[in-house]
Amino acid sequence: MAFIECRRLTRTYKRGDREITPLDQLDLDVEAGEFLALMGPSGSGKTTLLNLIAGIDRPTSGELRVRNTDVARLSRSALAAWRREHVGYIFQLYNLVPVLTAYENVELPLLLRSLSRKERHERVSRALDMVGIADRHDHYPRQLSGGQEQRVAIARAIVTEPKIIVADEPTGDLDKSSAHDILSLLRSLSVEMQCTLMMVTHDPHATAYAGRTLHLEKGRLAEQPAEAPL
Repeated sequence: MAFIECRRLTRTYKRGDREITPLDQLDLDVEAGEFLALMGPSGSGKTTLLNLIAGIDRPTSGELRVRNTDVARLSRSALAAWRREHVGYIFQLYNLVPVLTAYENVELPLLLRSLSRKERHERVSRALDMVGIADRHDHYPRQLSGGQEQRVAIARAIVTEPKIIVADEPTGDLDKSSAHDILSLLRSLSVEMQCTLMMVTHDPHATAYAGRTLHLEKGRLAEQPAEAPL
């Protein structure tokens, strides 16, 4: 049984008089510890799929199971609790709070848990150290480079020790060198933390860091060309 199982997963919504279907009866299995890259044109359903798996959105129909939990059937409060416990989200534009230091931004998810101040400090310090930015713990986002901001955002995503990390264009706002550093970091973290990592990207070079790449078109997995016989 796969760690993540999607069966006939569908998401539709209304836009005026039109019905939009960004995800259309998608079947997908993702194994525990896998680093999966998702590619496809804008509107192909990549981010919709990430948001469903992360518990940010709900499917219109179909099944979504994570470690045999039927995520699609959880109540709103149960889904929020499940998301806090199991998922870390990395955004393209970092989504850091500008008036908080790097340390305080990383600490935010832990404030929703019953942890002592000492326990929070240990976790935040460990997360900042893992992403190589412990020496910038007292800096505000405006005092950091784009690559450093993304490292803080990654530390915030991993501080709860999630089993799933979803990353939506995590290098889309970075230069080539910083993008390489972030992708290398994500790959090493997925191994070190033994977590499942799903990344949306438009950059074909980014897929080299993933263990598997899937292409979405119009809400479905695109057929991949068969390999030529030897």
